[in-house]
Amino acid sequence: MNEAEPAGRRGSRQPRGELRYGWTTGACATAAATAAYTALLTGEFPDPVTITLPGGQRPAFALAREELTPGAATAAVVKDAGDDPDVTHGALVHARVRLAAPRAGVVFRAGPGVGTVTRPGLPLAVGEPAINPVPRRMMRAALAAVAATHTGHTTHTGAAGHIRAVSIVGGDADGADDTDGAVNAAVDVEITIGVDNGAEIARHTWNPRLGIIGGLSILGTTGIVVPYSCSAWIDSIRRGIDVARAAGHRHVAACTGSTSEEVARRLHGLPDDALLDMGDFAGAVLKYLRRHPIPHLTIVGGVGKLAKLAAGHLDLHSGRSQVDLAALATLARAAGGGAELSRRVETANTALGALRLCLAAGVPLGDLIAADARRTALDVLRGAAVRVEVIVIDRAGTLVGHADVMEAGNGT
Repeated sequence: MNEAEPAGRRGSRQPRGELRYGWTTGACATAAATAAYTALLTGEFPDPVTITLPGGQRPAFALAREELTPGAATAAVVKDAGDDPDVTHGALVHARVRLAAPRAGVVFRAGPGVGTVTRPGLPLAVGEPAINPVPRRMMRAALAAVAATHTGHTTHTGAAGHIRAVSIVGGDADGADDTDGAVNAAVDVEITIGVDNGAEIARHTWNPRLGIIGGLSILGTTGIVVPYSCSAWIDSIRRGIDVARAAGHRHVAACTGSTSEEVARRLHGLPDDALLDMGDFAGAVLKYLRRHPIPHLTIVGGVGKLAKLAAGHLDLHSGRSQVDLAALATLARAAGGGAELSRRVETANTALGALRLCLAAGVPLGDLIAADARRTALDVLRGAAVRVEVIVIDRAGTLVGHADVMEAGNGT
């Protein structure tokens, strides 16, 4: 990953034209589990299998694998992320459903390629498989709906004995608010979710840093992947802050890429779980820290991205914000640069080019950018108890600008 390439993405350039939506790993796991459980009850796999998403949509999924054995069934679907550059696109998500002890409820297991939570701070307990709460609710509701249609019927494997008739009004058998009250059966099964090559794919995500070991997370709140929404990235930023807080870290660094991370490690000795892969989403970091503060935040990034933050932009992506060279020229002039330097800065090709012009003229443009970026960050934090430091680097990782509370002389 370089300074322009986020983790967990197949590529960052958005194609032209209307974009195709996709399905989350949570939706794929729900489809696979629904097909497997249906086969466990009936002896037949529904192909395609239709599920109901939290928003009421009813997509159908073709099965890529199916296997029925005494007391268990396995089905798999291929993850289709649509036009979103998601590294899990094309992954095979499989679910094995087997009968569990009476009144066990629905038990989730991590199969090959699905990670296990090893650190506090996530919405799952340490030791749990990394199957997030909403996909769990989707699977419980889907299997309960299948079970409801087979209550009192003879089933292929005798699994009817593992269907408990219950009255559900706005929730499932364990009290979670998972359904709309239409389902009136609960089941006793074990669901094992796996992803082919998931451990390798997970190396290109934030999971290792979040303490999710051994594979991917099964994610999704709506079941739908919106192309280029970057919702998964923003969610990972939030979970990174949660993990850092749970670990007791009082200092975190928000970095725009791998070079920035190396600088943060070198200057402050921060561990991996105190490094936030901010990428272009400065606003996501600052707004979440406003509600969940950590005492010391260091923002590290290249001059171009931090020049945008200095100008008040919170999304630093090149397609959604641009460097204001005229504003940099004004900064240079205010810092003692002459009219000719100001003109050359305004007509420079890049922010880095403008910085080099100023460095040659003895004008500390990097420090000025850092100071203004820090002011933007403090404005977003709205008085939250967070000390903000900003470090500006060039492409080689050399520090070319710095602003901190000590230099600012006031506030946090």
